Amino acid sequence: MTLKIFVLLAVVTGVLGNTNAAAITGADPTEQTTRVPQDNTVTSGEFVGESAEDDVMATGELNTNHYPANRAAKVVQHYLNTRYGSPCRLFGLQRVHRGNAEETAESGRKYELEISVQEVISNSTAKCSAEVLFAIGGQSPPDVQTSSCEDISKINTTAQEEALYQQYHASNSLMSAESLPDSYGHIDPDLKPLWHLGSVASSFVMLEESTEDTLYNMAQVANVTQLKTENDQLKFNYHVLLHDMVSQEILHWKLLVTWSPAGGVNVLQREQMPKCHECEKPPNAI
Repeated sequence: MTLKIFVLLAVVTGVLGNTNAAAITGADPTEQTTRVPQDNTVTSGEFVGESAEDDVMATGELNTNHYPANRAAKVVQHYLNTRYGSPCRLFGLQRVHRGNAEETAESGRKYELEISVQEVISNSTAKCSAEVLFAIGGQSPPDVQTSSCEDISKINTTAQEEALYQQYHASNSLMSAESLPDSYGHIDPDLKPLWHLGSVASSFVMLEESTEDTLYNMAQVANVTQLKTENDQLKFNYHVLLHDMVSQEILHWKLLVTWSPAGGVNVLQREQMPKCHECEKPPNAI
């Protein structure tokens, strides 16, 4: 199991290139952006690792290639997925154009961002302005406010969602899959909607768990099983693997997820599984 996860992370980390990240002298090779297989999602941020001195939480205008701006921007990505995501619509962070941070003595630390996000399936891009507030002590989830994201609502996936829903709802057999992607980075085209849905559901967890000291990416759907339901909501049990790029931990979560075109994606139950200490430190990206 340990070897399998190591191989998976090496594949996941190395498939896509980072086209806009600038090289920084003395960068830690372990602090690289996790990528997922092409056509399944996009790069998780246009940034590279930096030295400990550069990683100090700065105020004022931020270097958009450094972690502080991109950690906050990733939170916006997860927020957009919880609001607009579906098996047919999945958002990834494409680029941070501008970032500013300020200390708010009573509330915490606030980031103002201008970012580009990409809807992975249609390959559509939209720019967003957002504010992210990390509460003092990190005891509550970050608060996210977005504006100027009108292009996101124009991405119409109604027809695709209705067709997929009818396919899953009318099928005589319940869907199931494991290892999405597999150790070679491959996902069968028929199973990609399950990967997309798992990625959206994982954004609910990553949004709740994010702090200024984390940087979460979706790594793998270990397994997923469709459940019987008596209402119009499709229901799934997911076991997902999340990768915190800062601690290099692989976190296992069980999720009970429902979806329908009318009701959207909802995570009814979430449970973090015991840590696999042998799996916490993936090898350096190659």
